[in-house]
Amino acid sequence: MGALWMVAMVFVLLNIGLCNGGKTSPYVRKLYASDDLPKDTFPSPPGFNAPEQVHITQGDYDGRGVIISWVTPVMKHPDVVSYWAAGAEGKHKHKHTVHSVITTYKYYNYNSGYIHHATIKGLEYDTKYFYEIGQGNSARQFHFTTPPKIGPDVPYTFGVIGDLGQTFDSYETLKHYMANPKAQAMLFVGDLSYADDHPNHDNERWDEWGRFVEKSTAYQPWIWAAGNHELDFAPEIEENVPFKPYLHRYHTPYQESQSTSPLWYSIRRASAHIIVLSSYSAFAIYTPQYTWLEKELSKVNRAETPWLIVLLHSPWYNSNSYHYMEGEAMRVTFEPWFVQHKVDLVFAGHVHSYERSVSCSNLHLVDLC
Repeated sequence: MGALWMVAMVFVLLNIGLCNGGKTSPYVRKLYASDDLPKDTFPSPPGFNAPEQVHITQGDYDGRGVIISWVTPVMKHPDVVSYWAAGAEGKHKHKHTVHSVITTYKYYNYNSGYIHHATIKGLEYDTKYFYEIGQGNSARQFHFTTPPKIGPDVPYTFGVIGDLGQTFDSYETLKHYMANPKAQAMLFVGDLSYADDHPNHDNERWDEWGRFVEKSTAYQPWIWAAGNHELDFAPEIEENVPFKPYLHRYHTPYQESQSTSPLWYSIRRASAHIIVLSSYSAFAIYTPQYTWLEKELSKVNRAETPWLIVLLHSPWYNSNSYHYMEGEAMRVTFEPWFVQHKVDLVFAGHVHSYERSVSCSNLHLVDLC
């Protein structure tokens, strides 16, 4: 059985008839690129040192943990998250607290604010929680709902976005996604802020992007995969550490799945086992990503999680000439395992054109057209 591929791009919802997957929208992409939003479109929230760029992701392997991340622009403190279950708003409102791990980074002539990551574990399944960060007039309150307990018959609705950026079309895409009340978590397949498209990889664009998506990311988990625009590798300005801004800003629960890197990891959520791969990290035989994936695939328990989903950035199959076959080396390396373990869905980004296929692989062509 081959894997079902979907290239999920935010800018384009044009159906390509390669495999006649059906038409799901009347949308046709524009012939011209969308302009970037002005840098002051999403200002910092009011109040001194107010927390901003708030986002959450799953914080453990099985969905009872959350990583809450935010930035304070001026001071490290406060560094505490207060949280409570819905219905416990009385005198026990602030019973549960957790401190953040704080990091900063410098990129060329940019100095980041204080980036906080706080991990909460041991939450109850299928429960709404409120959380509060900041203090006084700068305090901000949000909420999230944990997933149902892992099980084979547990329905759950994921959104899929890739290559979002921060253009006028990006704004419309996020607005469209948020208008769907069924969405419970986002599978994000790489290319976040596109800061590297600006002079000297303008890292203020990372801050802008964090404020732009906060209206969604603060309330439901976004499961992150890294794309080429997260590399930020720029030796011409003496920036030689790949993924520096991304890895400081966006944490993942990689250690929970025994991964050695936050760029590849896995989680289980509701009835899905989700594997995240890094298209721009080493993956040849004996590399850490190769070794980890081999072990992780053997852990999949279809009796508990019948859906096996893989996220990566560079697609192994697409009918466009743009970025054509850029994922071929990874496909040759990993596709036999995908076939062996019967991967159900593969979501990729990179090519700004939506298309999907039926189950197929280079090893076994199954109803390709």
